[in-house]
Amino acid sequence: MKGPPPENMMSVTENAASLRELAEQSNAWPFEEARKIVARLTKTPKQEVIFETGYGPSGLPHIGTFGEVARTTMVRHAFRVLTDDKIKTRLIAFSDDMDGLRKVPDNVPNKEMLSLHLGKPLTKVPDPFGTHPSFGQHNNARLRSFLDTFGFEYEFMSSTDCYTSGRFDTALLKVLEHFDAVMKIMLPSLREERAQTYSPFLPIDPRTGIVLQVPVLAHDASRGTITYEEPESKEQVTVPVTGGRCKLQWKPDWAMRWVALGIDYEMAGKDLIDSVKLSSAICRALGGTPPEGFNYELFLDEKGQKISKSKGNGLTIEEWLRYASPESLSLFMYREPKSAKRLYFDVIPRHVDDYQQFLEGYDRQDAKQRLANPVWHIHSGKPPKADMPVSFSMLLTLVSSSNAENAETLWGFIGRYRPGVTPQTHPKLDEAVQYAIHYFRDFVLPEKKFRQPTTEERKALTDLRDALSNLPTDATAEHIQDVLYDVGRRPPFLDEKKKAKDGKPGVSLDWFNMLYQVLLGQEKGPRFGSFAAVYGLKNTVDMIDGALARSA
Repeated sequence: MKGPPPENMMSVTENAASLRELAEQSNAWPFEEARKIVARLTKTPKQEVIFETGYGPSGLPHIGTFGEVARTTMVRHAFRVLTDDKIKTRLIAFSDDMDGLRKVPDNVPNKEMLSLHLGKPLTKVPDPFGTHPSFGQHNNARLRSFLDTFGFEYEFMSSTDCYTSGRFDTALLKVLEHFDAVMKIMLPSLREERAQTYSPFLPIDPRTGIVLQVPVLAHDASRGTITYEEPESKEQVTVPVTGGRCKLQWKPDWAMRWVALGIDYEMAGKDLIDSVKLSSAICRALGGTPPEGFNYELFLDEKGQKISKSKGNGLTIEEWLRYASPESLSLFMYREPKSAKRLYFDVIPRHVDDYQQFLEGYDRQDAKQRLANPVWHIHSGKPPKADMPVSFSMLLTLVSSSNAENAETLWGFIGRYRPGVTPQTHPKLDEAVQYAIHYFRDFVLPEKKFRQPTTEERKALTDLRDALSNLPTDATAEHIQDVLYDVGRRPPFLDEKKKAKDGKPGVSLDWFNMLYQVLLGQEKGPRFGSFAAVYGLKNTVDMIDGALARSA
């Protein structure tokens, strides 16, 4: 008879079981999605679960592309927790790089050259940047580079490689065998004019290399061929559907890929709801089971327009990372995936600070609460320790108040406020300092507008200046904040409806907003007492004197 398992092994097993039980009850959306896959396996058991994300490399990768991989990775990890990591998983990042180039993107060089290759598969279009053999390969490399930077575990797969290597041949022959069933599904979704010439198969012209949009005159499942009319010569041409001689229209292609690769989970944008339904119907016609998934809402630019790869609107991956940490971007992706969100520069500061707040709160939470904390999902259950002594909004305000053009100036303030904190002891804070300087130069400085104070506001600022001058130089942020409240308890800032903790009348937000608008030329900022403690009382008094002098 075997003895009891070692204590450490027992604790690991018990912890995993306890975590799984909590995960089964968690309302966090990655667990809700992962439970769909668990239910799927009870009907059709598998030794391996395959997740997929799709990328259309007709333009440079944008944040939405990254978001799909990040979110799918979160669902994949949630699934592993729900199954005690006993079922192998894979994540395929699939590139539709055999699609024909339909139009020249707005945000690339050498547009004239690209226009000469319209209609060709993206992997046959020369690279306008001159760094790769084709435009498709250039964009694939950009995507992979970024995914690698984030440390995602994935398997890259190219449509061109799958078609030309024969990997899709069996599934393509299955589509040919069910040609009429596929047409029956697709035709009702098409306009009458389009329906008259539609074919699920698109032959690649052997002479021009263009992906041809031509009607199929005949199809022969036994021979594995289709026959079409060559557009210029009007000759009938018969070609195999295998070996990269043809590709599928994208909705049949999507369904064929699910069958060929055995995909179990794939999410898609809200704009593809109808496409998912059609591809799912085709998948069933081919004898497959459509993957689980959900439709996420779209990202919008500053004008409320959908972000587009070819337009290049919204934010690029590189732009976000110029101004903020990768983790803040992951938080943006985690939050409310079924709600439309503006993805523009002004959302960055809040997500940087919110990430830190979630991280700081993690250690105070019980196991159940942790599973609902975004940082648990961002870091696959192992978030790092919080160690950011100064918030990003504080750094931005420090840069703005001092017009700092270098990190040394900011570190001077930080070192005085938090003795012992240096770039060496806090490398993440050092990165945040650089992010803040970039953000200030590009977005805050051009929009800085100092408001002139009213007569009443000038009197209040003068009194605040005098009160701060009388404080000891080492006054705490709390002490400074108390002084701010005391000075602000006057018309028009007095708020009789509010009560402070000490029972005194409250102070309206207008008082604090005025300080930022008049002193710093910005609408809002961090807690002013904390800012003054970091910036230094003398510097704060000098800043008030400067504002009073400007408005004299």
